[in-house]
Amino acid sequence: MGYAARSMRILVVEDQDSIRRMIEALIQARGYEVTAVANGAKAIDAVMTQSFDLVLLDLMLPGQYDGFEVCQRLKSDPATRHLPVVIISALDDPESRKKAADAGAAAYYTKPFSPIALLKEIERLKGQASS
Repeated sequence: MGYAARSMRILVVEDQDSIRRMIEALIQARGYEVTAVANGAKAIDAVMTQSFDLVLLDLMLPGQYDGFEVCQRLKSDPATRHLPVVIISALDDPESRKKAADAGAAAYYTKPFSPIALLKEIERLKGQASS
């Protein structure tokens, strides 16, 4: 098996332990490699030091950077601009959705989200990444 068989690497950015663990378990069960962090600063650090194929990002994060800021930073840096960012947030208002889209998010899921829908989204983005 060559390079193409490499597992998809996903960064999960979520400050609530229970949700972070649930997302981690969900995508690990599908055979993806997962790194999970609890805040925006750690997310930016992880992306700068490791390579990922996808970021699952909460918007309401503690500390220096919220999810909007993390997304904007990733999309404004040539090294990470290609990285798809999928928002998973409790914010379900049109303004938050627009702000996330403007920041460069590839998709937006509201909590509580459907695990099946999220896995389908990951598969869809994986298909785009490999083509």
